[in-house]
Amino acid sequence: MNGKIDIKEIHWLVDMVQNIDVGLVVIDLDLRIKVWNGFMENHSGLLCKHTLDKEITVLFPTIGHKWLQQKIKTSCLLKSKTFTTWEQRPYLFEFKNYRPITSRSPYMYQNITFLPLSDISGKITQICLTIYDVTDIAMHKLQTIKKLSK
Repeated sequence: MNGKIDIKEIHWLVDMVQNIDVGLVVIDLDLRIKVWNGFMENHSGLLCKHTLDKEITVLFPTIGHKWLQQKIKTSCLLKSKTFTTWEQRPYLFEFKNYRPITSRSPYMYQNITFLPLSDISGKITQICLTIYDVTDIAMHKLQTIKKLSK
């Protein structure tokens, strides 16, 4: 890629971000939502137009304002991706499990990546949260642990 984006490519890039089976949320350093993709709409029940410029911890108080600020601070300081796995914290967003027949979990287990995003001057101004549904993996591991402990 030569660093230039052809305006004709924007359509498929937006389509991809909206339809990928992974949650993508971009927040600014004041925790205000700037991007909310289709995965997030489908699982939260909140349309993009209802989330943009809203503080994420107001919409989702179970995230914890201090916890999220610390996670973001660490990512910004390191200028690197940071992670939260389902084993550390089962979920960031309390989404219902959407596979009730194949999985017995009441909620979606999630792995989260925090990616600092910089502006044109190199200053980090936003964080991209990537939300992966790992319910099947978590349930399998928990069932295996349960069987081994018997």
